[in-house]
Amino acid sequence: MEKVNPDISSLVFVVDDDPVITSLVSARLEASGYRVRTFSYGEDCIAALNENPDLIILDFYFLKQGEVPMNGMEAYDEISRLAPEIPVIMLSAQEKGEVVLEFARKGIADYVIKDTDLIDNLQMAVKDLLDR
Repeated sequence: MEKVNPDISSLVFVVDDDPVITSLVSARLEASGYRVRTFSYGEDCIAALNENPDLIILDFYFLKQGEVPMNGMEAYDEISRLAPEIPVIMLSAQEKGEVVLEFARKGIADYVIKDTDLIDNLQMAVKDLLDR
């Protein structure tokens, strides 16, 4: 596992309502030297944008008992409006061409499919974006 420069500890927001995903992703990123904040919903992430994350990893689909939370695309639209300079990686099990095309059209920096290679693929995407 490649370490990032310890002098430049980038802040990454991880937004997913699945605690297993947030735990696995944050553990891997922290082991690579990133600072990580996790959120269960897009609304919580948006409320913390004043912390100026270097990158946001955002789930596409959220479930919340008794409520209808903002989906990943709605959260991305709000993040783009408030902080267009922050790159966003979208996480999803979505493989429909039109959904992925919509991600690209909206300007999402990268898209990582939730599959067995999620953690490795996500780590590579994070490193690629933050090394630019």
